[in-house]
Amino acid sequence: MAERKKQSLLTGAGVLAIATVLVKIIGALYKIPLVNLITSEGYGYFQGTYAIYNPLYAISMAGLPIAVSKMVSQNVEAGRMRDAQAIFRVSRKLFFIVGGVGTLLLMLLAVPYSHFVKTPMNYVSVLVVAPCILFCCMMSSFRGYYEGLRNMTPTGVSQVIEAGIKMVVGLAATTVYFKYQMNRYHTGNVDGLFHAFGMDVHSEVEFLAAMYPYAAAVAISGVTIGSMVGLVYLFLHAKRKGLGFTREELVNSPAPRSDKDLRSQIIRIAAPIALTSLILNLSNLIDDFTVRNRLAHAVEVGMSVIKGMYGASIAAAGTLDENIPNYIYGAHGSVLNLRNLIPTITLTLGISAIPVLSAAWHRKDKREIKVTIESALRICMLIALPAGLGMAALAEPILKLLYPSEAHTAPISAPLLVVYGLGMFLFSTTSPITNMLQAVGRMDIPVKTIAIGSAIKIVMNFILIGNPSINIHGAPISTVVMYCVMLAINLTMLLRVTQVRINLVSVFLKPFLAAAACGLSAFGAYRLLAAVLPTHLKIATVISILVGGGFYVIVLFAVKGIAKDDVEMLPKGEKIAKVLAKFKLLG
Repeated sequence: MAERKKQSLLTGAGVLAIATVLVKIIGALYKIPLVNLITSEGYGYFQGTYAIYNPLYAISMAGLPIAVSKMVSQNVEAGRMRDAQAIFRVSRKLFFIVGGVGTLLLMLLAVPYSHFVKTPMNYVSVLVVAPCILFCCMMSSFRGYYEGLRNMTPTGVSQVIEAGIKMVVGLAATTVYFKYQMNRYHTGNVDGLFHAFGMDVHSEVEFLAAMYPYAAAVAISGVTIGSMVGLVYLFLHAKRKGLGFTREELVNSPAPRSDKDLRSQIIRIAAPIALTSLILNLSNLIDDFTVRNRLAHAVEVGMSVIKGMYGASIAAAGTLDENIPNYIYGAHGSVLNLRNLIPTITLTLGISAIPVLSAAWHRKDKREIKVTIESALRICMLIALPAGLGMAALAEPILKLLYPSEAHTAPISAPLLVVYGLGMFLFSTTSPITNMLQAVGRMDIPVKTIAIGSAIKIVMNFILIGNPSINIHGAPISTVVMYCVMLAINLTMLLRVTQVRINLVSVFLKPFLAAAACGLSAFGAYRLLAAVLPTHLKIATVISILVGGGFYVIVLFAVKGIAKDDVEMLPKGEKIAKVLAKFKLLG
């Protein structure tokens, strides 16, 4: 049996971060041609499926992988290897039950939900994606176990395989299905009359409208098959590589505790985390409803104010008055894609920190606790601050670069991205801090802070967005305030519980100085290049981003913003640290 791999905080986070970036790229390569194939109408069925799938998926998955990772890590640290394997065995049964219930519940809700949202045929896609909850739950038993062993590679590889299969199968199956159905229609209709999908259709437009729900279901079958293949990979990996312990380690390990005791402990740890997820998903649903509702109110009572602010954009888009709220909401949605990008990457630091911090907490290693917390926070700052300030500095050019056909929305969306960019460090740090609280056994704290933060956000949405002179600009403001409150409480409690005093200069000030140089230099470069190259603004944007990145690296090394502890966590980190120390570049 192979020796157990044990990755450091940054090595593990690096593996997951690379996997996350690859998954994001694959996702874009999947969705862009899919929209072109089945059009926005068909994609509406595809996307609408996730509105009910995501909350059930999140609730089913919440807590259990974290509980397994935490328990495995602590038992390995205590030399109870047989307990660690027993946890894996028990968790697989538990995950199978939870996943099965989640899948069954989604199937039962498919029809009533689709009628409730006034898209009755959406139930087809919901039924197709339902097995994903079972497959993903089963995958999480493997992922949580290996993460507890501080081996993030199986998780990362399975995520990339899952995304790749989703793209290949989804696009291939949809292309074949679409061509088959269109050929069937063109060869089978008589004088425009054709019977398909249980109804008579009288034109190609009617035929397409009837086909889109099924085309979306075929596309989403790639998601289901991808999750199934990801599960098969993890199962075969465990069979081939074993569960990470030598025979000698198992022989010398104490007898494992009973399955009942281990099951109770898993549930006890997972329950508050699942409650956190439930509150977060409910608050997200309420938040979305509040934003839409109050935006519609603002437009209704202040149409002249709204047109005074966005008249040119509305005219350029050719948007009718009754569709203005949806147009403004859509501009906000395009910004959210950028706002969510960096937190998705820094989330990997929290996942990687759970077994490291949990093991250090178990053996009361105060130095490693401090190093882990400081490193996680500092790396979050080193990633989020330059990205956020860079987005704020180049908000409009970046949006026009990414969405050239939607350039008319820039007067609406650019100010939103500025606010989200300034708050990026809040969004990117909150989840890792939540994970670290869970690692030291304080799963109750994030439950309370999310409830408090969500309540603040919903109240601020109601007040700000309903004001015509503020409208959608109230959404990022309320989000920043929510995360500011959550981060302040969670970080204070983490430091109090662990009795750690972090180095504020190293963790916050030095990354901020380098990030400020990044933002200011990028802003200045763009203003200069835009004047010199007024007809090549895309090139000016790209060059400005590179200039900002270059200044960031220079200032970061100048202020010694990278700590020796961080570098030593990397593969061959000690050698890299010696080289950097030789040139006096480490803090």
